Formats: sequence, structure tokens, C-alpha cells
Amino acid sequence: PVGDFSFYDHMADTALLFGQVPHRFGSTANTLENLFTLGRGKNVAGQNIAPLAMKKWFNSNYHYLVPELEADQPIALDTARYLDLVREALAANPAAKPVLVGPLTFLYLSRGLDEAGRLAKAEALAAGYQLLLNDLKALGVAWVQIDEPILTLDLPADWLQAFEPTYHRLKVPGIKLLLTTYFGDLNGNVTLAANLPVDGLHIDATMTRDLIAVADRLPDYKVLSVGILDGRSIWRADLTPMLQRLAPVYARLKERLWLAPSCSLLHLPLDATFETKLPEFLRNNLSYARQKLTELNLLARGLSDGWDSIALELNQAASARAELDRQPGRNSSTVRAKTEAIAATEPNRSEAFAARAAAQQARFNLPLLPTTTIGSFPQTHEIRAARKAFKNRELSEEQYESSMKAEICHVIETQEKIGLDVLVHGEAERNDMVEYFGEQLDGFAFTQEGWVQSYGSRCVKPPIIWGDVQRSRPMTVAWARYAQSLSQRPVKGMLTGPVTILFWSFVRDDLSREAVCY
Repeated sequence: PVGDFSFYDHMADTALLFGQVPHRFGSTANTLENLFTLGRGKNVAGQNIAPLAMKKWFNSNYHYLVPELEADQPIALDTARYLDLVREALAANPAAKPVLVGPLTFLYLSRGLDEAGRLAKAEALAAGYQLLLNDLKALGVAWVQIDEPILTLDLPADWLQAFEPTYHRLKVPGIKLLLTTYFGDLNGNVTLAANLPVDGLHIDATMTRDLIAVADRLPDYKVLSVGILDGRSIWRADLTPMLQRLAPVYARLKERLWLAPSCSLLHLPLDATFETKLPEFLRNNLSYARQKLTELNLLARGLSDGWDSIALELNQAASARAELDRQPGRNSSTVRAKTEAIAATEPNRSEAFAARAAAQQARFNLPLLPTTTIGSFPQTHEIRAARKAFKNRELSEEQYESSMKAEICHVIETQEKIGLDVLVHGEAERNDMVEYFGEQLDGFAFTQEGWVQSYGSRCVKPPIIWGDVQRSRPMTVAWARYAQSLSQRPVKGMLTGPVTILFWSFVRDDLSREAVCY
């Protein structure tokens, strides 16, 4: 694929590609500078130009820029930057497959106009896509991937009805289209997706139970791309059950079956071979983006040449998983007993709200509308420098703690001067709201090179939950006590919740997410 990577965001790339940029930005030119301006805003003659809003990309941890549509903004192609990428990819591999956000997904996820106004742009936008497809054909492109993940949603009737006329307008002789969905099952939209005027359909097999049912709905000329490998999981795949799932589909479709990750690999780090400091039992079970491609090739060989052709690799994967499962922290009887006890307990408070509110007021004597703030204050250059020096052993633990305490003291004094009622300690000692707690909990591991794009130029390095999570020592008590000692006003504690930690981590795949969260 080419075009599924962006220096900032693929939705913003699409807005620039078709000239859908709000007038306040001035220029609609499809340049890297304007792409970053959409994400960060700018200041012109003392006037701040607000950036586009940001929102989570479906149920992933990636954030996209929300395009703002304006009724009087015509569709105007600016393809030079995109076509340069395609030319570069074709020079490396003539089979390169350009990727585009689909026209209806782009419109559905945009704002600025109501639903009718957004749908009113569909015809002109489809005409723009057709022009772009003709440009790609002229470059020698054979297949183009069109991403329409909104087909996994429960869409209003007007949006469903827009698909057929839109995709009829996208037809270009000599170009084949792969309609791509992910992050969910097609459910009631499977018949619509299977019968649109395209040449192939990609489905997320990690979310689709019955692959044969989808295959049966496809016309004989279409390919079915099965996203069999989880494009958001860092774990080495158990290929045997995947081969068992794929075998009847392959028997039916033969060369019309394509194998793929479930979604774009931008949600994964690049290469697990760079992880040299993790324990061997973890390293042997990691599969980042490059390893996913190797696994896809193994699955293809297993289907076409027989399972015996990959017997060695199947045995190696099984041995690696068995070694992981034997680790002492993998399955803790103590943790399992506690989670079972919690699950069996009714989720009710021991006291009614009125009683709790009265007890709180008696203890803290807060005003009717108490003032407070979120837990974290800015991580200043001095804080980051002290943390780096401590990690590099240039500061002793005592010196580092002294530096953090000085910052906490400053934060408490600042809040008291402002007049806040409930104070916070500022979280100076926390490198990250998830990593800080993960480092103090059993069952977590931290990578060197596990970077993934969160939004724009910001990348994050999620921790790995590989075992049963448990707390063996206090995590925040000492810092909270110190902060409270500095003020007569209440200082609240701050904990990152278990659901946030779960969703911001790479989670073990042998248990349900609910079980891991408990």
C-alpha cells in the first residue's frame, strides 16, 4: 500500500487533496506546510487561526483531524504531492496499491455542514475521485484501495443509499477498486458492500465470525481480502486456527482470496527485532508490522502448499507461546481469586449518595461550588531534564526526589494564591499517565522501540500487558502525603483508571479485555 501513511493525518491529507479547507486558513494548496497548519493552527498578523478539531479514529488510539466542510467550497483537486508518493512507490514495486479514504467516510466524519449538506457534496466529490483514479491509471496503477470503515457502523438510510450511486461514479475502465472496511463486522451492511460496483472487498476477520457467509455473497468476479491478522495486536499469531478458518474459504475462492492485516499497520510499531532489552520470552512472542507481513506469507504458503510446508514455523510459534505461558507472572492464582470475588459482587456502594455527601462535607467543609483543577501541571523543561538526568544516573534518587518535591511545592503555592479549594500536586514525578503506573505494577513490560502514531507528529510507546496485573507496593502514597503536608486545604489524589490503562496499552490476547481490566 502507498498513501496510508501521513506526516500528520490521512483525513487532513484527503481534505487538501480535494480542496476542502475552511476559508479561514487562506491557502488550500496541498503542501506539507498547510497540512501541519490544519493540525496546529497559525497566527496571522496577531490573529490566531484555530486548527481543525481532533477526534479518535473509530475505536483506535489514533486521532484524526476532523475536516470542516463549507457549502461554497468547491471540489478542487491538488494531486501533485499524492501522485509523487505513488510514483516513488511504483518505482520500488510496480504492484504498489494506492490507498484513499473513501468519499463517504470522508463526508460522514466531517463537520461544518448538517447531514444533508455533507451528502450534497457526494456527487461532486465522487467526480473528483474519478479524475484522481484516471491520473493513477495513467501512472500504470492496477489496484486502488478505497477505505470505507463507516460500513461497519449502523448508518442512517440516507448514507446507505448514497453508496451505490457514488461508487458507480468512481468506475474507471482499467482501474480495479478494493473496498476496504475494518474495526468491525459489516453486519447488516454486508449485502450492500458485497454488491457495490467494485472489484474486491476487504473485511476485518478479527471482527467477522462467518467468513463463508461473506464469500457466498460476492459475485464470481470479485476478490475477498480477509484481514486475518489483527493489525492492532503486537502478539505473534497462532497460525494453526487461522489456517483452519481460512481453509474452507480458500477451497471456495482459490486465487480470489487475498490475505491481509485487519487494518492499516500504522497502529503497530515497525520491527520487533529492534527490541533487544526485553526478556527473551517476550521478544519471541512479539509481531510488529514487519513480522505481520512474514506471518501473512506463512499463511499463504500454508494454504497453497500445505501445512507441512510451514510445519517448522508453526512449531516455533507454539513453543514460544508455551514458554510465555510458563512464566510465573503470567497466571497468578491470587489475582484470579480476587477478580472472581469482584465479579461476583454487586457493583453497589455501601452507603447512599446522601450519606456520602454529608460525610464529605463534614470532613472538608467545602463551599457549594468548590474549585479545583485536573491533576497534571505542565511538564516543564526543568522537570524533563531532571528525569533524563536521573535515568542516565547523573542524579541520585535523593536528588531527583528533591527536584520533584520543589516542583510540587511550587504547584501547591500557586494554587493557594489563586484560591482553589481542592488542590492537586501536579504529577511532576510522572513521566506518562499510563507508563508511570505500569512501571509499578506486575504484569507490565516496556519497550525500546514500540512507537506508534497517536496524532500528527506525536508518537507514543504503549506498555505491554503480558501477565496478571497486580500491585506489590504503594504507588502514589508518599507523593500524596508530601503534597498534603504543604497545605491545610485538601489535596486530592490522582490515579489513571484501569480502563484508560487498558486502552492505552498493548493487551495480552489470551484473555478477554474485560478479564484483563478486572
